Amino acid sequence: MKKETQIKATSGYLMLLVLMIIIISMVAGILMFDNPFFSIIVLLIILIIKGFFIVNPNSSKVLVLFGAYKGTVRENGFFWANPFYTRQEISLRARNFDSERVKVNDKIGNPIMINVILVWKVADTYKSAFDVDNYEEFVKVQTDAAVRKLAGSYPYDNFDDEQAEFTLRSGMDEVNEALENEITERLAIAGITVMEARIGYLAYAPEIASAMLKRQQAVAIVAARKKIVEGAVGMVEDALNQLSADNIIDFDDDKKASMVSNLMVVLCGDKEAVPVVNAGTLNS
Repeated sequence: MKKETQIKATSGYLMLLVLMIIIISMVAGILMFDNPFFSIIVLLIILIIKGFFIVNPNSSKVLVLFGAYKGTVRENGFFWANPFYTRQEISLRARNFDSERVKVNDKIGNPIMINVILVWKVADTYKSAFDVDNYEEFVKVQTDAAVRKLAGSYPYDNFDDEQAEFTLRSGMDEVNEALENEITERLAIAGITVMEARIGYLAYAPEIASAMLKRQQAVAIVAARKKIVEGAVGMVEDALNQLSADNIIDFDDDKKASMVSNLMVVLCGDKEAVPVVNAGTLNS
């Protein structure tokens, strides 16, 4: 497979000096000798002028002569080359691509919305110019295909797939690395280098977002209640042990059960406890 060949073009300033000499010689010849032959030199001047070109910083010119690739000029400056060369400018700057949000199914079939932010640049101008029709459009299409493939390889979360080691929502580092590798492999044919690729937006599709939010809230509530109960049990146990150790009061089983019940209600309730003053004994 053919690759980029860098060439060094002739200095444009040198050829500009040659051009000025030719013009002065032609004008002087016409004036001194009054010979129309010197007018033919106009054609040479036009050809020389056509050979001038400028390469801006972080840009390049791909030179082609009658369908044959001759090389790429990457050095920035003012240059001159064969006037019959066709010159295609290809930027070497880093570029951002923020893809459209697309609806895809994750590994377990849930519809999700996802997009990717890509930072890329041209590394091989020959491949970008000749191995694909339009390298910028190629980047867009292949990035979209890579995102769809990635989304189908991981579940959104582990609610429905508890055995999943990585998910789109929790395993961002691993997922982004897999995404970058996939896009890099796809864009290599166009001579594109991927500098960074990461998921920019990730959410459930609108039609299931509300239901999934309720499920997440339910899971969070259950987890919170479980933590509260664990803490309450420990506090009740410590309270009973402390009261018994300090001989403040002797509890029989009924009293312990009553106190445990009251403490659990106070500690686990989601509302403030209302104190009740007992004017009699504990058994009244």
